[in-house]
Amino acid sequence: MSSPQSARPAGIITQQIREIAPEGKDSARPPAAPFLPDLCGVSALAALVLMGELLALVLVLAVDGLRDFNWQRLGLVSMTIQWVILPSAGLLCRLRSRLSRLPHRLAGAISFAVVLAVLLTVLVALEWWRASLSGQAFAHWSLLGNSLLGSICAGVVLRYAYVQQQLHNQQQAELGARIEALQSRIRPHFLFNSMNSLASLIAIDPERAERLVEDLSALFRASLAEPKLAPLAQEVALAKRYLDIESLRLGERLRQHWDVAADLDTVPIPTMLLQPLLENAILHGIARLYAGGEIRVRIVAEDSHLLLTIDNPLAQADADPGRGHNGMALDNIRQRLAAHYGPRHQFSTGDDGERFRVQLRLPLASPPAPQRQQAKKVPPAPELVE
Repeated sequence: MSSPQSARPAGIITQQIREIAPEGKDSARPPAAPFLPDLCGVSALAALVLMGELLALVLVLAVDGLRDFNWQRLGLVSMTIQWVILPSAGLLCRLRSRLSRLPHRLAGAISFAVVLAVLLTVLVALEWWRASLSGQAFAHWSLLGNSLLGSICAGVVLRYAYVQQQLHNQQQAELGARIEALQSRIRPHFLFNSMNSLASLIAIDPERAERLVEDLSALFRASLAEPKLAPLAQEVALAKRYLDIESLRLGERLRQHWDVAADLDTVPIPTMLLQPLLENAILHGIARLYAGGEIRVRIVAEDSHLLLTIDNPLAQADADPGRGHNGMALDNIRQRLAAHYGPRHQFSTGDDGERFRVQLRLPLASPPAPQRQQAKKVPPAPELVE
């Protein structure tokens, strides 16, 4: 029986993985996806400075117009904006790693609070300086108006930076998912075992050998396809094909129980979501137990969410089932779900000492269509060979 440890990548795949995780960190737990862009970079700072100058120009034009354009006012407004932008960028750059580990709403609130604190500090200092030099009273209403205007601009810029970073995170997660599909999802030992099974079936069961080729083709086609959303029924059928292939190696040691609500077939979920979770259940549970065990899959709708639960028997040797290559796969799925759903999803893992459980809670984009209105059904996977 093949080892449950994941095969080491080779060739071009290794190079691409090392580009994503340099300095030999490809075997470590991936870091959390950044919440904001790297504001310490030269290009990011140049973009912020340019945006600040454009904002200053707009504000002066709005007040004085083009005919009575005041260059002195432009210099003062520009200086004020840059005093807000540069310290804010420095503080957010220092907080970037910590913000990535927080919920998005909390990270956004902290980011806005940091910028707002810098803004108020600069505006209060300038107003105090103006009042001291001119001998006039402190202009509270002017300070309040400038603070409101600055907070609106800060919120717009932070929102733009957040959207840009999430788009970048999604692109990186999809690239990582494709590489993971070649490196880990279709592991060499899995392919070799399947080819050996195919060779033995050709003579004794040609029909089953043909089905095995079809299952392998479907699995490879899905792993090489562009990351996207697919109907739940399609993903379930693909996952059952994977279990069908693994049953040739594990035989009666691999048992499965599916509880899928009938009205959820058309619900879209990310592609290649079920298969890696089932692969973890086999590699870190069933394959390490002499008597094998049962994998239980439950997919139901609950409070406008899709609740997906997969649990498997836990090998006693696994002190921490969330570490190692298993942890890499789970963290990869976390990042993909975050890219697709943002903070609207939940991903949890745990064990009771005997069984390991993975639970996903995904938002339903729309109510599931009744079964009678579904125009096209994905054919179910072939039954397991007992």
